[in-house]
Amino acid sequence: MRSYSILACALALCALDSVVATPIAGKSLPSKSTSKHLRYEHVKRDGPQFANGQPIDGKGKGAPLLGGTNKALDLQNPDNLGQQSTDNGNVANLKWSFSDSKTRLLNGGWVREQLITDLPASGDIAAAQQHLTKGSIRELHWHRVAEWGYVYSGCVAVGAVDEHGRNQYSILNVGDIWYFPKGEAHVIQGLDDQNEYLLVFDEGNFEAPGTTFNVDDWLAHTPKRIIAKSLGIDESLLGTLPTTNPYILNATVAGNDIAHPFGELSGNASYVYYASKDAGITAPGGGGNIKIVDSNNFPAAKTIASTITTLKPGALRELHWHPNAEEWLYFLTGTARATAFVGNTNARTFDFSAGDTAVFPDNSGHYIENTSNETLQFIEIYNSDRVVDISLTQWLALTPSSIVASVLKVPESAVKTLKKEKQLIIA
Repeated sequence: MRSYSILACALALCALDSVVATPIAGKSLPSKSTSKHLRYEHVKRDGPQFANGQPIDGKGKGAPLLGGTNKALDLQNPDNLGQQSTDNGNVANLKWSFSDSKTRLLNGGWVREQLITDLPASGDIAAAQQHLTKGSIRELHWHRVAEWGYVYSGCVAVGAVDEHGRNQYSILNVGDIWYFPKGEAHVIQGLDDQNEYLLVFDEGNFEAPGTTFNVDDWLAHTPKRIIAKSLGIDESLLGTLPTTNPYILNATVAGNDIAHPFGELSGNASYVYYASKDAGITAPGGGGNIKIVDSNNFPAAKTIASTITTLKPGALRELHWHPNAEEWLYFLTGTARATAFVGNTNARTFDFSAGDTAVFPDNSGHYIENTSNETLQFIEIYNSDRVVDISLTQWLALTPSSIVASVLKVPESAVKTLKKEKQLIIA
């Protein structure tokens, strides 16, 4: 009988969420946690534990993580622990952080990339962060794909020449954008002490052979007599040509002595867009601002359309989807949450912070919510000539209210209050 009593007591104690020892009221005896005059008091820990890095919903589902886990990542990604009860099915990973990318150190800067091997869901877009010190040059080169760039720190100069000999040399500050079409010859130079920018390419498998062509690399694998004859200079001057590909090299900032004998790439032909001077669109929903940069206002950008989106604390980029392309994102500031609905009952929620990238599959429904107490800013990229989105609210508002009410099982009077204008960002 005594063994049964002991077993019952043990089971009762195990059923408690937590147990702590506290002194008996009114006693002042010297106490230790093992003192016999202490009694056990039940301290119940109710509620979800996702914020503590544990997959426990507080409603009977889940249990503590007991094996190996990266606690810091668990705390940064509570939605990976099952926080959103509406998530369902198997949705591929749609997130990559540049902090997980290998950084390539170079004389005069560095680069780290996000490729299809890092984020397989991103078949249309690859990207990189690149840093140049003052005077350093991302050497003369071209790509088999188009290149899009956004300056987020410092100041850079970009230069390019097209097939007709028209050229351009422009200085870009924070917030400005460039676009070089497939095969266009170009160069980038850092002008401030430290300079950094985002590079985007309209091909997920960017590091495949035959994608990037550097001038030094080409000439190092070409007979010098051929180079001399082609350039019209004496072969003796080619003795110091680099034999390895520097990619980024140290240099000094010199004066701009560029001439335009065959015309300048300006106006609709310009490869730069001064988005820093674009006020953008104040969202009708009152939650922020969107700058749209596509072929409508940047005609050269025929394969990469973009937005620079700013959300106030707590604001929501409304439920929507894009009918013409997948959406690739880069988070500049703040923290965010987003759920991607990929059809057939499948949905998954992700948490984001500055330096993260993401991709929402072509036509997948989604939202983006600012979960921080600061401004959230991110860049949206589309492998398209224009930005296109369909607002769920606008669609429902412009559909017969009786149909919407019947499908959603909500009062028709509520449907009639839906806003017919896209709200874009809701405060």
